[in-house]
Amino acid sequence: MIALVTGSTGFIGAHLCRELCSLGIQVRAFHRPNSSTMLLDGMPVEHVTGDLTVPDSLLPALKDVDVLFHAGAELSGKGGMASLVKVNVDGTRAILDAALRQGVRRVVYTSSVAALGAPENRRGNIQQPSLLTESHTWNLNPEHWRYGYSKYLSEMEVQYAVSKGLDVVIVNPAVVFGAGNIHRRYNSPVMLVANRRLPVTVPAGMNIVHIRDVAAGHLAAWQHGITGERYILGAHNIEVTDLLKRIAQLTGGKAPQVSIPVFLARRLARFTKLAEVITRTPLDTSLLHLAGYRFFYDTGKANKELQLPEPQPLDTCILDTYEWFVRTA
Repeated sequence: MIALVTGSTGFIGAHLCRELCSLGIQVRAFHRPNSSTMLLDGMPVEHVTGDLTVPDSLLPALKDVDVLFHAGAELSGKGGMASLVKVNVDGTRAILDAALRQGVRRVVYTSSVAALGAPENRRGNIQQPSLLTESHTWNLNPEHWRYGYSKYLSEMEVQYAVSKGLDVVIVNPAVVFGAGNIHRRYNSPVMLVANRRLPVTVPAGMNIVHIRDVAAGHLAAWQHGITGERYILGAHNIEVTDLLKRIAQLTGGKAPQVSIPVFLARRLARFTKLAEVITRTPLDTSLLHLAGYRFFYDTGKANKELQLPEPQPLDTCILDTYEWFVRTA
């Protein structure tokens, strides 16, 4: 049994490699030649270099592969929509096509809850907030959440591949906490609060899930998921202000005392867009555009169909994140 993991040097991909190795599965860790392999240190994986944007590197990597876990993605969007589309959409199309040509038996695609769009009501009801499900579809201006839109488009590529006969299951992780998020070392909300460097926040809500639960969800999707279906991998729906206060309590940090009103956040987003045009530099305004939304999710479908265990507690999510950053500083 051979499993290929794209994005293997990243947060989710590396944890997935570890879990697969623990099951005795032969793992091919697919990554770019210049990627840091720190998170893969000590794992008995076969390193395969390539690039999602270089189709010729994909067919050889998938030779004799039984299952593909496609977790590779562009997250930052620093290059604007074009860079997100190049990796997340075109790259996904390319590797799914290669998987079909190589006869890969099953693919688990790592999407995101961002691909589901936003709740219909920006402010929502705090006491009884609406929960987004897998059936929700994209409903935002693509410029307001470029990453989310790119993942929505990539899911369209998945569905097209399914129509051609490829067996693909989609998982949609929420906001992932835990040890190993090397790309968020300097802007993790956990460390910003712990170091007392987060002066303001915006009214919003999110869903937090532990990386161990996300890795387990990928494996469960491989074993139990239905072809073409989405599965939300989440755990704790929580107001951002409550989350930041809990982080402060557990780490000895300080939660922000000021919350930017929604109308002001949207105005700031417009000014930031103007700055983007003037400087010709892509700027991420998604946090400002998404202020006021409560991104709360119903995980009932995944819990039932994938037979998922109880998720890690919220405090474990926070402390594992904090302790890893401190330990590896």
